[in-house]
Amino acid sequence: MDFIKPLNLQSETPDAEKKSNEDAEQVKCLILGSGPAGYTAALYAARANLKPVVYTGMQMGGQLTTTTDVENYPGYPDGISGPDMMEDFKKQAERFGTEVRFGMATDVDFSGTRHRVTIDHAKVIEADTVIISTGATARYLGLEAETRYAGMGVSACATCDGYFFRGKDVAVVGGGDTAAEEATYLAGLCRKVYLIVRRNVLRASKAMQDRVMNRENIEILWEHEAVDLFGEKGVEGVVLVRKKGTPEAEVIKIRIDGFFLAIGHTPNSEIFRKYIETDGVGYIRTIPGTTQTNVPGVFAAGDVQDPHYRQAVTAAGSGCMAAIDAERYLADLNK
Repeated sequence: MDFIKPLNLQSETPDAEKKSNEDAEQVKCLILGSGPAGYTAALYAARANLKPVVYTGMQMGGQLTTTTDVENYPGYPDGISGPDMMEDFKKQAERFGTEVRFGMATDVDFSGTRHRVTIDHAKVIEADTVIISTGATARYLGLEAETRYAGMGVSACATCDGYFFRGKDVAVVGGGDTAAEEATYLAGLCRKVYLIVRRNVLRASKAMQDRVMNRENIEILWEHEAVDLFGEKGVEGVVLVRKKGTPEAEVIKIRIDGFFLAIGHTPNSEIFRKYIETDGVGYIRTIPGTTQTNVPGVFAAGDVQDPHYRQAVTAAGSGCMAAIDAERYLADLNK
């Protein structure tokens, strides 16, 4: 993979470095984000005596804190709630000396030999190494009901939550490859899958379209838009508008048990993009087989660099890789 070197990234002069040392906290390993990737990176970095400092971001524990039950993470045979799992991760990292702080990175300067990160628009950290594990945010429709039924039938990850809806009826929103893939996955578990498509065509690749069309228990609802959900203790149905905004528009209600969003994710990489190379969507690019970005000493782990899997276990694995990569980077510099 070719990497574009950031423009105008001249190393700081000795005088500038001296000045920066006076007004910034010095850290050997700074970890941004506190999901499975961040906490696992912290665990490994702490055991390597890198004295990591973790800034949690606004959502301590990451996306898993919005998940009621996690049944597909190894080591929890009876399952565990997302918040409890993340608290376990946090305690284990802290046991070995990780310092966990609440706050989020609001600006970075990766132009010098040391990496400057501004926290909450105020505090400046200078780090020998930075591990970016800020995750990705699932896109939602913006319905109030999505918040009301969060963890009660609304999900943005079929692979994570589909098992809870086996033998039931569900709906998937979206028309791209992700939606087609999730609908196909759910069709293997559920009795009926409705694929809600706003347009009259699918944006998915031909191969993914064929998979959807060949599953008897997937029904595509063309030119439909979800406008609300209903149910007493959880999702029991969805309110749709067919041909919204036209004279032929009509309101339809269908009974479902699960409502899956498959309209994409937004990687939380915005503040890094002036220095760190990303793909067209914003996922951070890393050197294949490593977590190293195009900036030496800056690494990326978890969903912020993973557009494909987005699982807790893969995020944790990449966090482990990032800490090992950081430790080896520092060893090579004899620091």
